[in-house]
Amino acid sequence: MVAAANRSMVRRQFLSLAASAVALLAVSQIARAQIYPTRPITIIVPFAAGGPADTVARIVSERMRTTLGQPMIIENVSGATGSVGVSRAVRAPADGYTLIAGTLTTHVLIGALYTLQYDLLDVFKPVALLADGPLLMTARQTMPANDLRGLIAWLQANPDKASQGITGVGAIEHVAAVLLQKQTGTRFQIVPYRGNAPAMQDLVAGRIDMMLADAATSLPYVSGGQIKAYAVMAKTRLAAAPNIPTVDEAGLPGFYASLWYGLWAPAHAPADVISKLNAAAVGALADPSVRKRLAELGQDIPTLAQQTPEALGAVQKAEIEKWWPVMKAANIRAE
Repeated sequence: MVAAANRSMVRRQFLSLAASAVALLAVSQIARAQIYPTRPITIIVPFAAGGPADTVARIVSERMRTTLGQPMIIENVSGATGSVGVSRAVRAPADGYTLIAGTLTTHVLIGALYTLQYDLLDVFKPVALLADGPLLMTARQTMPANDLRGLIAWLQANPDKASQGITGVGAIEHVAAVLLQKQTGTRFQIVPYRGNAPAMQDLVAGRIDMMLADAATSLPYVSGGQIKAYAVMAKTRLAAAPNIPTVDEAGLPGFYASLWYGLWAPAHAPADVISKLNAAAVGALADPSVRKRLAELGQDIPTLAQQTPEALGAVQKAEIEKWWPVMKAANIRAE
């Protein structure tokens, strides 16, 4: 009887201790959720300061700082098409204090361009899709064609005579140019540049014939009548240039390509931290001044349904499935 009573007492003590441990863990998690963040948050931008990715990250993070109550420090870690910054973020502690503001390039294209030692879908947790910058199909002002159908017909009638500037090997402009040739049965020279600015200078000067360019780079020259814009490579027209038709309207339906921007944390960041960061990003994208500044850069603001971590993960996966086969078929690899 005494032994049975002792066993019962021990069991009750064990259950009590176990319940206390669970309760302490729950309290700890609640406390962490309530106090995060307690210090500055670093956002790695895997490109140089002043570029589109840097600009988008700074616009959004300025507003996120207000919600989170802590400074948001931008750290530019450029090199190797953004893969240097990505590798830095992969090695960062998963505590929510180091994030990466990535793009289609860093979270999709480099996976086919380089032999990485990690899986881009596994090493990060999505936080939010921040902006989507569809490319514009543009040409020199003296190009004979006045619309997209005419351009394609001209290219088909003049194989290997035209040249298209791109911002570098493996960039979205390069991959989309390869897909354009495949889908339209055209052939033209693809000319790599060290960025959009020098390529656009040559397009304005008529030294190259075409570019698939981001809106921020191309719209000032379109508005000034220095180059032609045939179509927006998206489902909807740009708010900043509502007179430019979409590819669906212009005669090349479904030929979409954009340079989108997102925010990620290292893979093992706590779920409550991801939730808090997402809420701050969503709040930033709802701010009228943020929306205005992004629209002026030719960026589309994701809908509220597209701003969830799950939506960014789905976009990343879908883009991998779309662009990797194009790159591998064309043998696009880092030089």
